[in-house]
Amino acid sequence: MSAAPFTEEAWERTAAIRSEIDALPFLRQLQDGSLPRTIFENYMGQDALYLTDYARALAACAAQSTDPEHIIFWSRAAAGAIEEERALHATHVVDFSAVQPSPTTVAYTSFELALVSAGSLPVLAASVLPCFWIYDDVGTRLKERVGSLEGHPYADWITAYGDPEFHELTEAARRIVDELAAASSEETRAAMHRAYHRASQYEWMFWDSAHRLETWPVA
Repeated sequence: MSAAPFTEEAWERTAAIRSEIDALPFLRQLQDGSLPRTIFENYMGQDALYLTDYARALAACAAQSTDPEHIIFWSRAAAGAIEEERALHATHVVDFSAVQPSPTTVAYTSFELALVSAGSLPVLAASVLPCFWIYDDVGTRLKERVGSLEGHPYADWITAYGDPEFHELTEAARRIVDELAAASSEETRAAMHRAYHRASQYEWMFWDSAHRLETWPVA
C-alpha cells in the first residue's frame, strides 16, 4: 500500500482535469464578471438540483459511518448543502419550479446515488470529496485573483466558496477520507480512486454543460 495519504494521490492523479477546469470559459468569465446572467442562473438552477441529491449522498455517508465524529461531520455537511441551496440559489434562480435537470446533472447525481446503494462508505466518501475540494480550490484562487469584490456581479458566489470556513470543511472531509482509505484494502482504495476521478470529471462537465445551456437533445 502506498505511504502517501489517499487524498494527496487523488489530487495529483487529477491534475490534468483540474487544469482543464481552470481553462473553462465559465470560470474565466465568472472571474472578470462578464459571464452572462442567463448562463449563471442556468448554472445555479442546475446546482440547486444537484445539491439536493448531493445532500442525500452526504447523509448516506453519515448513516453508513460508525465513527461518531464522522457521523457528526457528514450530518452537518448534508444540512449545510441544503442550507446553501436555499440561501445562495434563492438569490439567483428566477423561477426554480421551471428548472429541469440537464443530462449532466442527472448523470452526476445518478453516479453518486448509485454509490449510496452500493454500500461501500470509503468509495462513496471519495466520490463526494471533489465537490468540496475543487470548489474550495477554485473559489479560493478566484477570490485571490479578483481582489476587491465590491460591485462584482458574482461576489456572493466567490465569497461562499473562497471562504476560510469552507476551506476548513474541505480539510475535515479530506482527513475523514484519508482515514477511511488507510483502513481499506488495496481493492477498495483503487475503487476510491476511480470514484474520485469520475466525480472530478463530472465537476468539469457540470460547469461546461451549464455554460452551454445544455438541454436534452430530444423531448
